[in-house]
Amino acid sequence: MTAPTAPPAPSPGAVKPRLRWTLGLLALAQLIYALDLNIVFVALPRIGADLGFPGQTQQLVVSAYVVFAGGFLLFGGRAADLLGRRRIFVLALVLYAVSSLAGGLATGPAVIIAARAVQGIGGALLLPSTLALLNGLFPEGPQRNRALAVWGGAGASGLTIGALLGGLLTQHFGWPAVFFVNVPLAGLVALAALAVIPRDPARRERRRFDIPGALSVTAGSTLLVFALVEGPELGWNSPLVIGAFVLAAALLVIFTLVEARSADPLMPFRLFRNRSLTVGMLVTFVYMATFGVLPYFLTVLLQSVHGYSALQSGLAFLIPSLAIAAGTQGGERLATRIGTRATLLIGFAVGVPGTAVLALGFDAGAGYGLLVPGLIVSGLGQGIVWTAMWIAAATGTAPHEQGVANGIASTTLNIGNAIGLAVFTVIAEFGTEDRTGQALRAATADGGFLVVLLTAAAMIVGLLVTLTLPRLRGEAPGTVRRDTSRAATG
Repeated sequence: MTAPTAPPAPSPGAVKPRLRWTLGLLALAQLIYALDLNIVFVALPRIGADLGFPGQTQQLVVSAYVVFAGGFLLFGGRAADLLGRRRIFVLALVLYAVSSLAGGLATGPAVIIAARAVQGIGGALLLPSTLALLNGLFPEGPQRNRALAVWGGAGASGLTIGALLGGLLTQHFGWPAVFFVNVPLAGLVALAALAVIPRDPARRERRRFDIPGALSVTAGSTLLVFALVEGPELGWNSPLVIGAFVLAAALLVIFTLVEARSADPLMPFRLFRNRSLTVGMLVTFVYMATFGVLPYFLTVLLQSVHGYSALQSGLAFLIPSLAIAAGTQGGERLATRIGTRATLLIGFAVGVPGTAVLALGFDAGAGYGLLVPGLIVSGLGQGIVWTAMWIAAATGTAPHEQGVANGIASTTLNIGNAIGLAVFTVIAEFGTEDRTGQALRAATADGGFLVVLLTAAAMIVGLLVTLTLPRLRGEAPGTVRRDTSRAATG
């Protein structure tokens, strides 16, 4: 059954006024989510100095967020499907506001790490519920493509604003300000959501939450991400890291057995018959293992090699963030005109050479100007892939299962980032042992050069995976795709 046949499908811009406000709120929530990634990162040195973090443990402020966000994403997606997307969206923002307040008031390492863990849970609830709302409210085709581009552009803007705002607030008001700024933002969006976003529909049937599945996959995913994140810091031979890997494997095996026997599973395995979701999931993994690790190594280059301040680092991220935002808009237009498969291929085809050129700027004696061409071209490719991969992940999934589908894609996104950082951090640190001063800076830049080249090579894997994405029958410029999710109305 095609959708819709009468009246004709609206143009990408033909969105009802209330939906425009809803899209604005969903985009603002994504901006907050992205802002929080960079705004704390640039404040780490001040946090460590004021709260007594030794240098090697400052990364726990970042790791606590990443670990709990990665572990709870699938849970958050299913919760959005079963308990209501607006409810989970608002709950996530409330968790953000409360944990940000606690983080800003922290007087010791334990409190700020706990606050960041709760923020991570809030992020795990926010991302899949936002995507589920967006994919449920905007029909598959040009409208959804445009909505995803607006949402993705807001995320790219959040990275820029986070870096800039983090530098400004840390420099002029101290590190607690990077937490306090989230409180009014998240609180206002939560209140506005109650007035603007449509109420969750009444549940027509009683459905079990699958507690055994939720507990096993959440604990297993959390331990897996913990091991991947802490492996480079604690050492891969650390009993804690090895134990986390073993327990994660056991819990994920238990999860698989539970799901195979469940009448109402947390993650229905039949969803993987949808090749668009499967390819979208694999692309999100490759994306974050390659494109997604570049900001970390760029920050190391700017601050550790070139000695940039937090504010200068934030300003340096302005160019790549603008390029990514432009790419997200281009990705929407391309996906609507030539299809998701061709758009992903173009994104990776632009990203590979752009990232290879970016590597030329990873030199201790090079200035920021040598980075700019690569930042622009790589950023454009990154933005194109970002929009198209979420379109792929949402295509062909029933509306009432958009939450768990986006939870699956978001989980692979997070795990891809954790694995990419774990592997490439080890590679980047080869040759830096026992070096100090200019020798250490040169070795750090050389390690970054090698890593960026390797990420460019790994992007080719994403291009090859994309080739397995089927072309949709009848897909032509400006046409609406076949709606394979009409069987359920959500």
